[in-house]
Amino acid sequence: MKTLKQISCGKTVKVTKLHGEGAVKRRIMDMGITKGADIFVRKVAPLGDPVEVMVRGYELSLRKADAEMIEVE
Repeated sequence: MKTLKQISCGKTVKVTKLHGEGAVKRRIMDMGITKGADIFVRKVAPLGDPVEVMVRGYELSLRKADAEMIEVE
């Protein structure tokens, strides 16, 4: 199982599953990160927080804790 947090810069991955519950999961889904969505990892900050990604034509910054809840392949 790989999470978005483990993916290095310049890679594109596909979302396979979202972990987490309630409001947190809902917020991630509201950002367009849903099962089957492609995510391109643009930048990772030096300490790994935040992770800058591109989803459905939008640029997003995700906290490390949120990126850990997104399972990818």
